[in-house]
Amino acid sequence: MQAHDSAIRAAAYSHSEDWLISADQDGVVKYWQPNFNNVKAIQAHTDPIRDIAFSPNDTKFITACDDATLKIFDFAAGTEESILTGHNWDAKSVDWHPTKGLIVSGSKDHQVKLWDPRTGRCLTSLHGHKNTVARTAFEPTRGQLLATCARDQTARIFDLRMMRDVCLLRGHEKDITTLTWHPFHTSLLSTGGSDGSIFHYLLDEPNSPPDVIPSIPAYDHPDPSNAPAQTIYPAHRIQYAHEFAVWSISWHPLGHILASGSNDRATHFWTRPRPGDTKYSSDEWHVGKAAAEAQGTWDRRGARRSMREEEEQELEDEVEGLVDQKMPPKQPILPGLPGLTAAPNITRDGTSTGGAQIRQQSQLPGMPGFPAGLAPPNSIAKMDPSEFAALMAEGKLPVPPPFGGPGQGIPPPPPNFDFSKLPPGMLPPGFQMPPGFPPMPPPSISGPGLQPTTNDAGGGSSVRRRAPLPSQQESLMMEQRQGKYRIAR
Repeated sequence: MQAHDSAIRAAAYSHSEDWLISADQDGVVKYWQPNFNNVKAIQAHTDPIRDIAFSPNDTKFITACDDATLKIFDFAAGTEESILTGHNWDAKSVDWHPTKGLIVSGSKDHQVKLWDPRTGRCLTSLHGHKNTVARTAFEPTRGQLLATCARDQTARIFDLRMMRDVCLLRGHEKDITTLTWHPFHTSLLSTGGSDGSIFHYLLDEPNSPPDVIPSIPAYDHPDPSNAPAQTIYPAHRIQYAHEFAVWSISWHPLGHILASGSNDRATHFWTRPRPGDTKYSSDEWHVGKAAAEAQGTWDRRGARRSMREEEEQELEDEVEGLVDQKMPPKQPILPGLPGLTAAPNITRDGTSTGGAQIRQQSQLPGMPGFPAGLAPPNSIAKMDPSEFAALMAEGKLPVPPPFGGPGQGIPPPPPNFDFSKLPPGMLPPGFQMPPGFPPMPPPSISGPGLQPTTNDAGGGSSVRRRAPLPSQQESLMMEQRQGKYRIAR
């Protein structure tokens, strides 16, 4: 579905799940119903919109734009209510608190700001990152924690009650591009990196490496307000989740499936391993394709074969969707006579139980009609013998020619009939042309894409006629047999 005229940069469902709003590169915001019916479109910004979020009661939404501003809109009216200014560079992320009138935003100026949506005033700025803030998100269950990630390879957890960071998430070797909270477990946080990795963190378990001394939580320190943030390492790593940067991740509302989208044009769905499955930690997603192939947990040829089968199936689906615009319209077929199309004035008379019944005034294309006052052949068989003899005596019924004589194995052709139009093999062996008809043409040479040669009116010269061009579907299948157009774009 072509939803926008430019790249879609952000989208969010309402809390009631009745609406979806999307924003694009041109600053346009569109309203969608669950059946993807586009209801409204508004020009919210003139620069790209990077993030969008609904208010707790779904009556308002806020946008973050590359023009360094945040805008609050009334959802029902689609009108702008206020503009939040204060960032010194592009606003990259925004989120609305799940229960309170509080907004958080992250910017390219390395700052995280908290806003009052009623007055549009900046409440405070959090200086914890040293590079562009990529994502900000409130914890959805209790709303006491705020998670942020940036391109400095770290993510931080802020406690809104103390207005300071209490956890520092490490482990990524490249920039952290996105993060998401689990819908139920308040201590579970998932992050995605620019190298295609996905990490899961448990905030109540440091999971420190053997050579690192575990740090204590700030809550257990004698001076919590001045204690250093606790360093947390991943509880689980999917190092090779994607081939390129992970741009978005989100948990299913029930919390049993995690979806991830990447710059490799793939969307993956992750869940817990099956009970008793001990090989998941050595598959191609955790150790890489080369190591998994060496361990025998991944087959490169089988993966290529399955990928090729999927691509071929997609191409077949596309071929089936093609419509050949040059196909002639179907004509009604005369019942009982295969391949013979019905003339416009031929109709049933309602007495047929087997083949076709033709009214007296109708006639077949190219065939002479029955004489006036003569019934069709099917009724002649039921005619009284005396009536049949009277018709014969009056000359209204032509006498059939004798059969079995020389050159009369079949009834004579109609006058001025051109036998050169008949395809080869139609006449029986030894057939002799009646007097006055031109002789049969010699056998012609035909080739692929050419019809048999025919003599023109001048005689002696032949004209090669090209057969009809193949349809779109046939042309595509011929190209695919030559190895072309087999990879979906």
